[in-house]
Amino acid sequence: MTATELDAPALPPSSERTRLRFFAAAFTGILALAAALAAGHLVAGFIGINASPYLAVGNGAIDLTPVELKDFAVRTFGTYDKLVLLSGMAVVMVAAAALAGVLSRRSPVPGTIVIVLFGLLGGFAVSQRPDLTSVALLAPAASLLVGVAVFLLLHRIAPRVWRESGAGEKSGTSRRSFLLGGAGVVVGAGAMGLGGQLISSARDATASREAIGKLVPARTAPAIPADADFAKLGTPPFLTPNANFYRVDTALSVPQLRAEDWTLRLHGMVDREIRYRYEDIRNRPLIERTVTMTCVSNEVGGDYVSTSNFLGVDLADLLAEAGVKPGAEQLYCTSVDGWTSGTPVAAAQDRGRGAMLAIGMNGEPLPLEHGFPARLVTPGLYGYVSATKWVVDIEVTTWAARKAYWLKRGWSQEAPIKTESRIDSHRGFANVKVGKVRVAGVAWAQHTGIEKVEVRVDQGPWRETTLSQQVNLNTWRMWWTEVDIPAGVHQVFCRATDKTGYTQTDMRAGTVPDGATGWHNVTFTAA
Repeated sequence: MTATELDAPALPPSSERTRLRFFAAAFTGILALAAALAAGHLVAGFIGINASPYLAVGNGAIDLTPVELKDFAVRTFGTYDKLVLLSGMAVVMVAAAALAGVLSRRSPVPGTIVIVLFGLLGGFAVSQRPDLTSVALLAPAASLLVGVAVFLLLHRIAPRVWRESGAGEKSGTSRRSFLLGGAGVVVGAGAMGLGGQLISSARDATASREAIGKLVPARTAPAIPADADFAKLGTPPFLTPNANFYRVDTALSVPQLRAEDWTLRLHGMVDREIRYRYEDIRNRPLIERTVTMTCVSNEVGGDYVSTSNFLGVDLADLLAEAGVKPGAEQLYCTSVDGWTSGTPVAAAQDRGRGAMLAIGMNGEPLPLEHGFPARLVTPGLYGYVSATKWVVDIEVTTWAARKAYWLKRGWSQEAPIKTESRIDSHRGFANVKVGKVRVAGVAWAQHTGIEKVEVRVDQGPWRETTLSQQVNLNTWRMWWTEVDIPAGVHQVFCRATDKTGYTQTDMRAGTVPDGATGWHNVTFTAA
C-alpha cells in the first residue's frame, strides 16, 4: 500500500457520499424545463405555433376545463383569461420541475422520469390537435430530448455535498462550472424561444391581410343616423372600432391562415359539394350589414356585446348553390384550429335574418383575432352557435349526427339572444350630486328589436327613457334619461321591452347554458 493510499480518508459508498445541494437541484430541474419548452417552441416555429408543447397542453387544458370554471374565468378575467391560464400552467410546471430536481439530489433518475412524462404529455396534446399533422410531433420530441440532455448535464456538474465520517460538508463540483452551465442554458433557451417566435411571426397572416387592401361593398348598409347613439351622454359609440370589439374564443394563439391558402369546403347533406377560395368570395358583389353580436358568456351588465359593419356574402346564397337536402338541421362549422359550432339551417337560410360569410369589418379585412380570412355572422344568435371564426369547413347535417364543441359541454342547442339592457353612465359606486342625475346605456334584442327601456330608483316607479334612432332589428339601441337622486346611497335599475312586448325578467340567471338574465343595476352615492 502506498503512502498516498494510507493518507487518503476512507469514503462511504457513493450513494451516501454525495448529493446535490438543495437549491442547485431545484435550479437544475427548472433550467431543464426552460430548455425543453424553448426547444419545442423553436421547432414549432417551422411547423405551426400550435405544435409548441406548452401551447398544445394549454389548448388541451381549455378543452378539458369544466364549463362552470371556463365561465368563471371569462367573467372574472375577461380577455385576460388565456394569459391567466398560461401563467397558472407556468407556475405549476416550474414547481413540478423544481420538485423533480430536488427528488434527484442523489440520482438523476427521478428527474429524468418526470421530463419523459412531460414530453409524453406534450406529444399526446400535439397529437390531438386537429389542425396539425404527424410532423408536428417533432416539436415535443425536441422538447423531450433537449430537456433530458440538459438535465443530465447540469446534474453532473451541479455543486454537491460530500458527507465524510466526522468531516462535515465540503463542496464537490465547482460552483463556477455550474453557474456557467446554467447561464449557458438560460441564454440558449432564450435564443431558441425567441427564434421560434420570430420564425412563427414571419409566417403569420399579417402581410396577407395587408395585401388585400380596402374592401368596397357593392351594396352598402344604410348610413348610421347621427342620433343612433348618445356617446356624449355616456353610451358607447354606435359602431365599435375593430380594436375594441369584444373577443371570446378558445384559441390560445390566434390562428395564422393566409387568404391565398384559405378554402371553405361546403358538403354533407347537399346536392353538390363546393369548395370556395378567398378570391371566389371577394370577387362576388359584397354586401354590408350592420350587426350587433353578443357572447353567451356576457353576464348581466357585461361588455361582451359590440356592433360592426360586416362585409361578405349571403350564407343563404352559398347554401342554395350547394343545394340543401330535406331533413338537414344544422351547419356543423369547423374553424382552422378545430373548434366547432352548430348553426341552425333555418337561421342560415332565412334571408330576412341576413346570415353572412363575412370577410370584412368596418371597411377592412377581418382582423386576425376576429377570424381572418373568413367567419360566419348569424344575427340574433349567440356567437357559440352562429359566428365561427377562421371557418374552413361547413358540413350540412343533423343535430343527432354531430355535436359541436359547446353542445358536448352542456350548452343549449338553440341560442337566441335574450332581451337585455345595461347602464353605462354612471358606472357603479359613483359619487353624484343630490338632484337630477343623467343615466345612459344600451339595450339589445337582436333580430327582434327594442321597443322601450325603463329605469327606476330603488323601489320607485318605472320611468320610460329616451331611445336613440333605431338602425335595424339586428342592432343595439341606446337610451338616456334623468332621475332624481336624494342624499344617501341608492340603486338605479334598468329593464328593456322588445318589439314582441316581452319585458326582460328580474330573475337572475347565470350564463350557462343559454345566456344570463336579470335587471342590471348600479349603486350611486349622492351628497
